[in-house]
Amino acid sequence: MAGAKILFSCTLLAAAGGPALLAAETLLLPETVVTASRANEDSLQAMSSIGVVTGEQFDQQNHRTIPEALAQTPGVMVQKTTHGHGSPFVRGFTGRQNLLLVDGVRINNSTWRSGPVQYWNTVDGFSMGRLELVRNQGSVLFGSDALGGTLNVLTPGSGFQEADPGFFWGGRLLYRFDTNSRSNIGRVETRLGQGGTWGAMIGVTAKDFGDIRDSGVGRMTNTGYPEQNYDVKLEKALNPDTTLTFAHQHVDQDDVWRWHSTIFNDTPWNGTSTGTFPARIYNQERSLTYLRVDSEVQKGPVQKYSATVSFQRTRDSEFQNRKPTDIRSQQIDLDTYGIDVTLESEFLGGNLVYGADYYQDEIDAVGARTNRDPRSRRPVADDSTFRLFGAFAQYRRPVNDRLEALAGARFTHSEADLGKVWDPASATDIAASDDWSDVVFNLRALYKLTGELNIYGGASQGFRTPNAHDLSGNITSRSGQQQLGSLDLEPEQSWTFEVGSRFNNEIVSLNAAAFYTVVEDLIVSVPVAGGSNTVVASNSQEAEIVGLELEAAVRLLDNLTLSGHLTWQDGETTTPTFIGGPTADAPVSRLSPLTGSVALRYESPDQRWWIEGRVSAAARQDQLSARDERDTQRIPPGGTPGYLVASIRGGFQVTDYLEVNAALENITDEDYRIHGSGVNQPGINAIFGGKVTW
Repeated sequence: MAGAKILFSCTLLAAAGGPALLAAETLLLPETVVTASRANEDSLQAMSSIGVVTGEQFDQQNHRTIPEALAQTPGVMVQKTTHGHGSPFVRGFTGRQNLLLVDGVRINNSTWRSGPVQYWNTVDGFSMGRLELVRNQGSVLFGSDALGGTLNVLTPGSGFQEADPGFFWGGRLLYRFDTNSRSNIGRVETRLGQGGTWGAMIGVTAKDFGDIRDSGVGRMTNTGYPEQNYDVKLEKALNPDTTLTFAHQHVDQDDVWRWHSTIFNDTPWNGTSTGTFPARIYNQERSLTYLRVDSEVQKGPVQKYSATVSFQRTRDSEFQNRKPTDIRSQQIDLDTYGIDVTLESEFLGGNLVYGADYYQDEIDAVGARTNRDPRSRRPVADDSTFRLFGAFAQYRRPVNDRLEALAGARFTHSEADLGKVWDPASATDIAASDDWSDVVFNLRALYKLTGELNIYGGASQGFRTPNAHDLSGNITSRSGQQQLGSLDLEPEQSWTFEVGSRFNNEIVSLNAAAFYTVVEDLIVSVPVAGGSNTVVASNSQEAEIVGLELEAAVRLLDNLTLSGHLTWQDGETTTPTFIGGPTADAPVSRLSPLTGSVALRYESPDQRWWIEGRVSAAARQDQLSARDERDTQRIPPGGTPGYLVASIRGGFQVTDYLEVNAALENITDEDYRIHGSGVNQPGINAIFGGKVTW
């Protein structure tokens, strides 16, 4: 692959561009972000490529889920195995190779399987305050899994610190209805407390998603599902500089069908194959509870600190009715205990962020099938424990008036104690254990050309330690093969080299970034010799990925803004054709095609109403790996066709307390599918929503 030439060309384009368009919905002014450095910083001064979606944007753009909220973010392609799932591909990586956080608490756990996964849809987007995505940040700050990107879902608090003294009370009631699937979403939340002393935020969200329809396939039966969520956050000022926070969140999704593999997928789309299972159903339930203390210290060696203890409970179950003689069920019950301590100190004229974190998974797993196969059908090893410890430090310091530099490192130690692992050789369960240690680094810099223009870049190292699923997984892969884990694995390693530029003033906002990622020891499923339909996890793949991301927003008139973004990616892998066999080069699986979007938005002078039109497009993706070509239920022969879709949306502030909005999506009723997805996107769709605040 001509990676070096492509990278050089992308670098020139990036240097000619400009800065932080954190989202392309409006012309953005500088704002504070935390995920890029684990410390509050001006977004224009971040040394990594970042993206932000606010809760207001989430509501106005009529998003359903957290993954869908990233669809208009450069560098991201959102694949949906089914309508109830959603797995962002960030710079070519998805699933467990991206890291998901909620309020800084690690959501990834050791049972996450490879490829596109549903877990990012188990966070309620209607309860979040903002999303912060850092692309190719590496693993120094937050640890294992952050090869492609780190997404931090930040939930709002009660606002008691900013409230006037005395008792306060307020809230909002939100409703959304779409005509395509006849889906209903409602949320009610309230905030109350004593200004400056304590506060509480309580919310409940109910969702009833119906079956989606499009002009080519028609109604996709069983793509709808119900979901119930609730969340609580209690905050107390221990003193003027210290806050204690207790939070609890719960998400429950039932009857989420993998439509593409069932008999209800009975209409070929551009040559795809139809489904054969009478039923394939997921149930997902997840809760997060944490207690955190945050403090700003007036004197001493530590200026800020945060300490968090967390507990998560996850239940992930699947039911497969393949045929009357082959009915399968699997379930994982997981408890995760976490501790995280972060400190911030002024040191030798710079800022030092450092700390440690520890997460422990307790895993119970069961599985069954009807055809008398003696092999265990547990999805992962039962009665198992997985531990992940890390310690990190990152130092940022001005070199002169224009140049700032950053360097960081993390040490990680992980351990797996597997209680019951199925051993095919002895046809019985065995116990196994292993451990790994790793050190990763990053080095980045920011150069201020002017007060409005800067250049940033550097090198970041990522890694992903083998998890319980890598070691003991036992599932059916997306191409119909039996996918088994392996006890002989090492961590995945990556280096990303990035250069970018940001420009921001009252008229124009620009951001351009180019990256080159090299990955070694990728854990992939490799066929065994002899033509078997079994694949086994192995550190067998190497990959190179390059890409270019552009964003721009221009204020054409006082109230009229033109914005847009563009993503280009290319990548190649080297993988053995079978274990111990010769290697073969192939495109990176499910890499995003060339995609872009342009929006024109008008806001009334009195800011009472707004209207926006958007056109989004993607080129045909015919760069397929061998697994892509076998995945005929989701990817048509020869690749996924390109598309061009248009939408229009708007909102009106009826009173100080009532806001309404409406949208018409896919105006031309385009029949299209996001590359690698198991369902088509909805056809023409009218959306109506409203929000009452008090």
